[in-house]
Amino acid sequence: MTSLYSINYHTRAHKRDAFIEFIKSLLLTPFVLHTRPASTRLAGLGLEEEVDVPVTPNDTENGRTNVDRYSEILECIEELIVDHMLHQQGKLPELSRLSTLVPSIGRFFTPLPLKDSFMRQDTKRSISARRFVPPSFNDVRAILNDAQVMAIAPTIKMITFDGDMTLYADGADFAKDSKLVRLLVDLLRHGLYVAIVTAAGYPGDAKRYEQRLWGLLDGFKDSGLSKEALGRFYVLGGECNYLFRYDVESNHLVYMQPETYQTESVQAWSKDSARITELLNLAQSTVEECARETGLSDKVTILRKDRAIGVVHNDDASLTREQLDEFALAAQRRLNNQQHANLIRSGQPPLPFCAFNGGSDVWVDIGNKLIGVQMLQQILGAEGNETLHVGDQFLSTGNDIATRTACCTAWITSPEETAEVLTDLCVQLDQRRPLNGLKRKEPTQ
Repeated sequence: MTSLYSINYHTRAHKRDAFIEFIKSLLLTPFVLHTRPASTRLAGLGLEEEVDVPVTPNDTENGRTNVDRYSEILECIEELIVDHMLHQQGKLPELSRLSTLVPSIGRFFTPLPLKDSFMRQDTKRSISARRFVPPSFNDVRAILNDAQVMAIAPTIKMITFDGDMTLYADGADFAKDSKLVRLLVDLLRHGLYVAIVTAAGYPGDAKRYEQRLWGLLDGFKDSGLSKEALGRFYVLGGECNYLFRYDVESNHLVYMQPETYQTESVQAWSKDSARITELLNLAQSTVEECARETGLSDKVTILRKDRAIGVVHNDDASLTREQLDEFALAAQRRLNNQQHANLIRSGQPPLPFCAFNGGSDVWVDIGNKLIGVQMLQQILGAEGNETLHVGDQFLSTGNDIATRTACCTAWITSPEETAEVLTDLCVQLDQRRPLNGLKRKEPTQ
């Protein structure tokens, strides 16, 4: 029994978020024990009479009690987070109560008003009123996103975004008619630094990024924003390798030389071409071996770039999520083991990399988004509690999860969800930082 549990845990752990699963498990109590059935049928018990019990809406005494029970649990989690943050300040986060309950828990940069967020999301998602569907992964994710936006709105200075499936569909371009154009313009108008941190790597090639972002750049021209506001927009490609800044005069992205923003520690490994080549060789041999073992050699193409190895399906084929995860986990395991061995044998520090499932392909990149966000924080003067990263890849096979070490995060699954998060954020920014008495422009559609 124990062995079977262990196997199931390890084969599914990469598909789960431990903190969300923890919250889900706690919220099962009011769902299972305290929700009343809509009707009780006694005919099956040999009684002729059928008694109907009316559905109890949330604004009645019973419904209110159920809301209170959910709220009480989330209020307790709020206290656990505050306790964890106090242990963080004392540099002993592993001794917090939350660490005991969720050993893999990471860092928090702000308290989270989960109770208030639950009340907001309950009106949208009918969580406390549901009798057949318990609080789900998406319910908890929405509550956490809402709470994080509420918590960071008073202090936020910088917001960073993933690209594909966050701002635009996978492999698509940023269209000018996207509602996200207006929302990103609003963020710049509010004085925030806005950056797109993407895995897409085009070394020093601003035109390739401009092709993907043409709709947003056109929106900038028509926005009426000041030069100062537009100058706060950045694009960081290849996870952390290629930084561009928007140039107001030319309406183009301008490449920034690494020496102008990279720290000495980053430059040390970034310029070590021999180690980078060695790691890419190992990554390439690993994914090629994985393709042979899974019988996919004739269905995928292995791409090699300056700082990345990619696995892309051929036009007449497609890959399942499980197959993509297999490539990503195989690369993670092989590269981590090799670097750990090098550390033990020669004291050589690990070379940062990111092996991730991109949704329809797999990439192994030199560097990661943690380094990218940290560099932006350093050059723009933003702390972890002043930075929000929005992305869709927060599982262990994703490339957004690393940013949790550097800043607050919002886990979305589509550009539509990104729009919802940013709409809520802009409303709160309007309340806390009025735009010189001007109201934010509403969409015309």
